Amino acid sequence: MHINKLPQLQRREFLRRASALGLAGTAAPFALNLAAMGEAAAQTAGNDYKALVCVFLYGGNDYGNTLVPYDSASYSAYAAIRGSIATPRDLLAATALTPRVALPDGRQMALAPQLGRLKTLFDAGRLGVQLNVGTLIQPTTLAQYKAQSVPLPPKLFSHNDQQSVWQASSPEGAVTGWGGRMGDRFLGSNGSTTFTCINASGNAVFMAGQQAVQYQVATNGAVAVNAVTKPLYGSQQCADALRSLITAQRSHWMEQELNRVVSRSISAQTIVSSALTTLPPLTTVFDPANNLAQQLQIVAKLIASRASLGVKRQVFFVSMGGFDLHDFLPNQHPGLLTAVNDALGAFYDATVELGVADAVTTFTASDFGRTLSSNGDGSDHGWGSHHFVMGGAVKGGRFWGQLPSVTVNGPDDVGQGRLLPTTSVDQLGATLASWMGVSATDLPTVLPQIGNYTLKDVGYFA
Repeated sequence: MHINKLPQLQRREFLRRASALGLAGTAAPFALNLAAMGEAAAQTAGNDYKALVCVFLYGGNDYGNTLVPYDSASYSAYAAIRGSIATPRDLLAATALTPRVALPDGRQMALAPQLGRLKTLFDAGRLGVQLNVGTLIQPTTLAQYKAQSVPLPPKLFSHNDQQSVWQASSPEGAVTGWGGRMGDRFLGSNGSTTFTCINASGNAVFMAGQQAVQYQVATNGAVAVNAVTKPLYGSQQCADALRSLITAQRSHWMEQELNRVVSRSISAQTIVSSALTTLPPLTTVFDPANNLAQQLQIVAKLIASRASLGVKRQVFFVSMGGFDLHDFLPNQHPGLLTAVNDALGAFYDATVELGVADAVTTFTASDFGRTLSSNGDGSDHGWGSHHFVMGGAVKGGRFWGQLPSVTVNGPDDVGQGRLLPTTSVDQLGATLASWMGVSATDLPTVLPQIGNYTLKDVGYFA
């Protein structure tokens, strides 16, 4: 028996997954927004513009050498626990932080020596630090964790699963993320839904929504469909024939959806290329050898092209790998942090140049934190971590959340300095989503566990 369609739910799932994939070689990327096939509720976008940028640090960034205890007593405890991987205290003087709201008990913290640009932004009130944030299902005490008396995130300490839980509130295999679900809420207010969720680093579940599907770009702009946008094998007729073949109407729904996606890819490429071509050059310098900086540079250019792209709300995703440092932490982590520092600093400068600093908020995320205990030359998989929130609208120069004690097997960790999060990803995400304009009614749709928390706004914005 010939079957030409699947059940509606299966068909919809196929479309969501297929549209996030990429064709090989010169063919078109599948990562195009199919959201125009459905309607989304318009949120409070109004006539203004806002963008949210997720900077994901793959591998699990080491929190202990990113934000370092600096007061004498805390540093002594830190150095005793970390041993040879501890950052020398005399290197921290230039990046010691003086927050606008003092930490309790005379505690002081310093950024890693490589994060001098972020320290400047912290001092200027344009960047703050979210302390001990991580994946949770509900508020969890150490006693509850040990007794296993409350639900816990699945597959803790697993890279793939915790990346997915961070990005999607579900383990590996999740098909939508909270960035994409946020994008769903704004499709109705964007003139061009294709450019609501843009990924400059490949494919990430964070950016997939029920209707919003991430549009992928390269660091130099739109991914070109070379075989149909220029002569194929020297022949324009061949290129025209291929274009007709891959965009023509089809009778089978799978072929039709494939050709519809390819057709939109060609159209999107034209729109993006035209917008970037007519854009005045940025004077802010992004290091060409720094891939994270290059990703953020194309994000800045796309934000500058927002009128041409027809958008009022956008979610962006960029990423950097290399943070799974079980070994060589003292040698390799400083270079990674240097790249993050330079990339974020240049990106903030670009938003100032473009006059959109107040409209763009950037935050870091990672699989998990790591152990405070050293394994000799590195650290192992952990749980909670410290992250940055940056932007002109950010009420920075301060810490949000609870500063953990500098102990192993103490009141704030589940062993080896693995922090038990005291702020959840859902709370972080809800604060950012609310700033973007997601209504309180829709927050549970974007962040499924947010109803488990009394505090839904942790205070990043005035």
